Amino acid sequence: MAAFPEGTPCWVDAALPDVEAGKRFYGELFGWTFRQADGSPQVDALSDGKLVAALVPKTDGRMPTVWGVYFATGDAAALGRKIRDAGGQVISDRQPVGTSATVSVAADPGGAVFGLWQAGDRDGFEKQGESGSFCWAEVYTRDPERVDPFYESVFGFQGTDLPDASVDFRMWSPAGSEPGEDTAIGGRSVITDAFPAEMPGHFLIYFCVDDCDDAVATVTHLGGRVQAPPFDIPYGRIAVLADNQGATFAVLAEPKAA
Repeated sequence: MAAFPEGTPCWVDAALPDVEAGKRFYGELFGWTFRQADGSPQVDALSDGKLVAALVPKTDGRMPTVWGVYFATGDAAALGRKIRDAGGQVISDRQPVGTSATVSVAADPGGAVFGLWQAGDRDGFEKQGESGSFCWAEVYTRDPERVDPFYESVFGFQGTDLPDASVDFRMWSPAGSEPGEDTAIGGRSVITDAFPAEMPGHFLIYFCVDDCDDAVATVTHLGGRVQAPPFDIPYGRIAVLADNQGATFAVLAEPKAA
């Protein structure tokens, strides 16, 4: 059995103009350590000695400074065809990342960009869902009527809408699982009028932290920005932040056990 089932988030990376500055920022924020990736210009990030992410130098200043998520696949070429057939785009076809994986970059019908990860020597995360590591990804879109069937067709996601009808949010569970919050691996939110009019469709990556407010204070101290101050949801306390180079991400502190 594959380490990551088809269509589940298995890797994240940040495309940055200054990787050394990124190492200083995320090293202090999450306690990450770093090593040069074999056969690749990217830098691996480790938490407790386990792989959690990568920092990638931007080769073109016109490209966005952004955190990106990759979904696991056993066949990136076949999945690329499904993406096109479902109304998405393949932006860059299969490319090797050293010996770690073969990756592609695609976009959904609403323009949100994501990656495909066909494992080579590296399956993906060695740690997730714990402090200092990835825990959630959600796509923000203005076009849920096209985006929902896209992901459910391409990856076989099974959707569960929140019971609160005033909030248009869908959780996605992997194909073959019982849909619901216990199996959800990501979600879909809607870009409403509360967001800037120029905001495009995009993915937001979440990292677990022990204390959301402390993480926000650290980001501010390091020259980052607070895009959404800490607030509570049923699953913990979250904030949306940007690092000191402009890459947006979110942090989640799960509720403390009684």
